[in-house]
Amino acid sequence: MIKKFLIFALVSCSVFSAAAQNRERGYKLTINDPDSAANAIMDAKLNAAFLNVYPGFAQADGYRTKRNVVLDFVTNETSTIKAKAGEIKVNSEWVKNKSQKKIEKELFSALAQNWVSYSKEKHKGYTLTFISKDPNLDPVVRKNLIKTYFEIYPTLVKTFNTKSTHDVLFVVDTAYKAVAEASGNRILFSAGYMKAHPTDIDVVTHETMHIVQGYGYSAGPVWLTEGIADYVRYKYGVDNVGSKWSLPAYQEKQSYKNSYRITARFFAWLEQNVKPGLIAALDQQLRAHQYNEQSWSALTGKTIDQLWEDYGKAADKVTLTYSSK
Repeated sequence: MIKKFLIFALVSCSVFSAAAQNRERGYKLTINDPDSAANAIMDAKLNAAFLNVYPGFAQADGYRTKRNVVLDFVTNETSTIKAKAGEIKVNSEWVKNKSQKKIEKELFSALAQNWVSYSKEKHKGYTLTFISKDPNLDPVVRKNLIKTYFEIYPTLVKTFNTKSTHDVLFVVDTAYKAVAEASGNRILFSAGYMKAHPTDIDVVTHETMHIVQGYGYSAGPVWLTEGIADYVRYKYGVDNVGSKWSLPAYQEKQSYKNSYRITARFFAWLEQNVKPGLIAALDQQLRAHQYNEQSWSALTGKTIDQLWEDYGKAADKVTLTYSSK
């Protein structure tokens, strides 16, 4: 495990690239300064440093990092700056006459101490920043998550969206209780889930596909977005057998709107029996915000409900092959 350490150059990388954009998105610093009139210039520097650094830290830090932060001046608790989500303590003697750049560097250094480990790897034009907040993260799991990213993500970018970012952030968070989620260029993993399911490395395939999708808001229904991501996991995953992951057999009570694996199996059937390349075409329409219910008829000659009815009558006519290490 990589011990706590800091590379301030992170400020210029994707982890903090959204900081400026996030300045007006609800981040607020309250400075408890009894002599604010006399310290107006210093307080202004601290507030500016907060807006330049903290939003990026919050984006990288993980799950529901506090947006409202309180800053107190101290003399004994730290020689420079001590900080965590929602709280900043600044040595009142140290900060006097310090430049904003110096304050920003020290603030980032203090915030980064909240991470157990940090690493940044590059390979063939792709970058992965990996932050763990779990002191008990299995090194093998960490290694496999990183390996899967470099093995799968470039393929998804080249296949579906060549404009997708080449710079991705993984965060393993002990506070996050679901499985994983993608937002922007960040994927948030549940430390608890990865501990309970260490072989489920193709969660990376599903979540990185969400980054590649990049549909934005109101592009299409959630069931379609998640169905495509699980279909991609099925088709491009590296070890679905090892994680005991498979697409469930058809049952009458199912619906194509069930999302995830149920929808993904339907898509596998469509690709094999109706129109090869259909899923990629739908993905392109969603990204261009051109998708609507008529897309199915335009691409296949039948409505989505008609296609589902056909699937129900011949759901066994699909050959499923699962990846295995």
